[in-house]
Amino acid sequence: MVWKLDRLGRTLTHLVNTVRDLSDRGIGLRVLTGQGAEIDTTTSAGRMIFGIFATLAEFERDLIRERTMAGLAAARARGRKGGRKFALTKAQVRLAQAAMSNRDTSVAALAAELGVKPVTLYRYVDANGNLRDHGRRVLSA
Repeated sequence: MVWKLDRLGRTLTHLVNTVRDLSDRGIGLRVLTGQGAEIDTTTSAGRMIFGIFATLAEFERDLIRERTMAGLAAARARGRKGGRKFALTKAQVRLAQAAMSNRDTSVAALAAELGVKPVTLYRYVDANGNLRDHGRRVLSA
């Protein structure tokens, strides 16, 4: 039992998932008060009303996803790119590539000179000076 439906979940999706979890464990839900929302999922009418809630939650989720994808596509059409900026520039990647191919290079010193940590440097260039995925993406941008 729950006093009001809004006490059980934060969003409609959370509420539907909570009730679904309860029903999977063989537990029914009974809402005591609310504006016409006295629901009992142990009855067929209560399950039907909750099924409508579940459908609305799925619809809401799909709408949000569609709007987000449309917004991202519109931003791309305007020339905007999402995601985090690269830590190294093209020139820095070329410098790191040349320096790492030299065996005498100190990775810690090179990373400090470039203003990054060694793990970030290795994300762009391997120990032999070969480009890794991040390095290729920087040079192709």
